[in-house]
Amino acid sequence: MKKLFLATLLIASTTSSFCQTDKDDIKKIITNMFDGMRKGDTIILRSTFHKDMVLQSVANKKDGSTTLVTEKADDFIKQVGTLHKEIYDERITWGDIKIDGDLASVWTPYKFYVGSQFSHCGVDFYQLMKTATGWKVIYIVDTRRKDNCPE
Repeated sequence: MKKLFLATLLIASTTSSFCQTDKDDIKKIITNMFDGMRKGDTIILRSTFHKDMVLQSVANKKDGSTTLVTEKADDFIKQVGTLHKEIYDERITWGDIKIDGDLASVWTPYKFYVGSQFSHCGVDFYQLMKTATGWKVIYIVDTRRKDNCPE
């Protein structure tokens, strides 16, 4: 009975440490993505994305209706990498991270600045996949607004 208890305890502690390592790795990938944006470094940015990554925004139109806007990852990477005077600075607050095997989801409220000027805020929702080379972002959808920013 004592051996069974010790074996169970060992398995439980090992599983949670793997999960914590995955959470740390996921945070590192997302942090690297934003570091790449701030630096305008397309190599760093691209290294965080899966080759088939999808990028979308839930947007409010002027008439009050809601639409889903899809952007090509390559267009986003090109925009970030194109010389611009001000730094693109997205500041996130870590929210919920859920992991099931090789799939993870992350919820992060954010505020976006162009240089020191506030641009907009909202929530980013990421889906990541664990690949042979580590976690990669496979999907991002966000909301965007100028007020009522989430914390």
